[in-house]
Amino acid sequence: MPMGCGCFPRTSRKSSHLKLPRLPSITDSIKSLSPRKKDDPERSTLVVCFGEMLIDFVPTTAGVSLADAEGFKKAAGGAPANVAVGISRLGGSAAFMGKVGADEFGYMLSNILKENNVDNSGMCFDQHARTALAFVTLRSDGEREFMFYRNPSADMLLTKEELNVNLIKKANIFHYGSISLIEEPCKSAHLAAMDVAKKAGCILSYDPNLRLPLWPSAEAAQKGIMSIWNLADIIKISEEEITFLTGGDDPYDDDVVLNKLYHPNLKLLLVTEGPAGCRYYTKEFKGKVAGIKADCVDTTGAGDSFVGSVLNSLASDPDLFKNEQRLKEALKFANACGAITVEKKGAIPALPTKEAVHKVLSQTSA
Repeated sequence: MPMGCGCFPRTSRKSSHLKLPRLPSITDSIKSLSPRKKDDPERSTLVVCFGEMLIDFVPTTAGVSLADAEGFKKAAGGAPANVAVGISRLGGSAAFMGKVGADEFGYMLSNILKENNVDNSGMCFDQHARTALAFVTLRSDGEREFMFYRNPSADMLLTKEELNVNLIKKANIFHYGSISLIEEPCKSAHLAAMDVAKKAGCILSYDPNLRLPLWPSAEAAQKGIMSIWNLADIIKISEEEITFLTGGDDPYDDDVVLNKLYHPNLKLLLVTEGPAGCRYYTKEFKGKVAGIKADCVDTTGAGDSFVGSVLNSLASDPDLFKNEQRLKEALKFANACGAITVEKKGAIPALPTKEAVHKVLSQTSA
């Protein structure tokens, strides 16, 4: 294990001094992989989410610049971590895999995962780099702009030797974004984790979650995001991401989506349209599911809430994408998750429970 960092299950400040056995190396684990058995109950519904976890500082007043904000509310964030907590809130099985600093914020994030029943045994702690921070500017309409502090942050320094490959091998679904592809050594760790997941028979789920300021250039972002595009079984993108990835094409044109973004191995492509709902594309059918009305306060985490709901449904119903009616019902539920999330500030604090979603849906249909 590299100096200055460590990976511990369910870490808290007190447990940071525990001496635990070394995890299997990536090479050893790949050699021992066998295809996932569909009837394996231990990993039948587990979703492992890989990537960044950080602290979002959200201004207490919307519609002002960061310089003019009088105060900020601290909230746990990071898209993959948001998805993991979203799944757990809905009663599903989720784990998070990534790296934070061995600092107050890092231990806080680890404990937040534990408190939300997310398996945090894949987390690592760096003794020298800090946990990533993001200051979020909230416009008056609830949309956001980000200013990141990652020079470098701990999440960027995860190595492939630190991967908890046994956790990946237990997963039914392996979910990830693109931020972990920006810098080494995390990029190599990301690719190695995907390789383990694919060989273990996991469903690969990809939400690019474009954050252009983090990339060296727009060209680098487009190339990096598309570099692993054809490996995913499920992809979720937004309208803005379609425009960016296709070089300015109409995001509402089905031909653009099907000809430029839908690849032969893809099982399900989802396009989120904010309050308007979402579109879905499979090999057999395509369509749209209307959104749920909400009083928007902060859109942070809305897409992650949507993704968490979809993956939770898919984990318990692996053939969901083959049945259009069941898929539409699952997407309506996911739209409701997103709608609830935008009504509070912060991502993880706003993620809904299954009961809250059913309540909203019952009110909508009444």
